[in-house]
Amino acid sequence: MSDDQPTLRVLRGEPSAEELAVLTAVMTAAETGADEPPPPIRGRWNDPASAHRRQLLPGPGAWRASGS
Repeated sequence: MSDDQPTLRVLRGEPSAEELAVLTAVMTAAETGADEPPPPIRGRWNDPASAHRRQLLPGPGAWRASGS
């Protein structure tokens, strides 16, 4: 595309300079990040955090149940 033709065109309304800057930044970020592969999805079976014991949260009256 040549430099004299706009990449973005406003069809309705009159956006402010800040709104156009945000739109341009978002479109540029979306365009440059499209080539990167998504991060791998880690399942619960190989999550290192699952090896740690979780905090015990006693409920009401749990101190009575612990002695029997």
